Amino acid sequence: MTTTDGTADLSDRIASELPYLRRYARALTGSQSSGDSYAIATLEAILQDRSIFEAEPRTRVALYKCFHAIWGSAGAPVPEEVSGMVGRAQRALKSLGPNTREALLLSTVEEFSIEEIAAIMEIDRDEVRHLIATARSDMEASTSGRIMVIEDEPIIAADLSAIVEELGHSVTGVARTRQEAVELGARERPDLILADIQLADNSSGIDAVNDILVAMPDMPVIFITAFPERLLTGNRPEPAFLISKPYKEDQVQSAVSQAMFFASTETLRA
Repeated sequence: MTTTDGTADLSDRIASELPYLRRYARALTGSQSSGDSYAIATLEAILQDRSIFEAEPRTRVALYKCFHAIWGSAGAPVPEEVSGMVGRAQRALKSLGPNTREALLLSTVEEFSIEEIAAIMEIDRDEVRHLIATARSDMEASTSGRIMVIEDEPIIAADLSAIVEELGHSVTGVARTRQEAVELGARERPDLILADIQLADNSSGIDAVNDILVAMPDMPVIFITAFPERLLTGNRPEPAFLISKPYKEDQVQSAVSQAMFFASTETLRA
């Protein structure tokens, strides 16, 4: 893109996709700060060289492809010598085959096609299918635990409960309001929280989670929202794991399996 108008157009297109790149990067690293650092590094690389967008006309594919070049050059690192639950999660991640989590997240959470993933990761389609199948098997078999659901719609709550139970997890209970969530969390300490943003009494799922995290700061959390871009600005503490509404079953499965690897979620602000 050499013209001023062309550069501006590319900038606008990248900006519209940036929240979702942040979501992907955070899911890979399990952390807002680490994920956003990779997103920033991707943007810095694009400022230096936009040729990837000339070779690949699909802006979103080109953006994620550039991210993968950065991610791969850094060796998709997992920090060393971390203790506690986070350390155990990171050691579990090391046991997975290379590129498996990436392929699974690109397919489920980011909803890329097999062909698009092949372009992003620069591998063939059969390899993409193999990586996704391997990731599902490895991740679903590696962890099981107790999951708390914060959701005010009974049908959605029942659906989410069924999905996580099919993965081998148990559901500690369903909370419809902030107060119910705090009480349930204190009574039945879960291993992971799956939370909607807007609750039955107009209270905030984010506030409910923050209350719970005061006593259980290492609890991983997945948020479900119809407006994920509002929680992916990078301007404040935000969740590492997000599912967009309307969600698909495999998105929930992937996010739950991924989040169970990590045991720290930064405190959020509504």
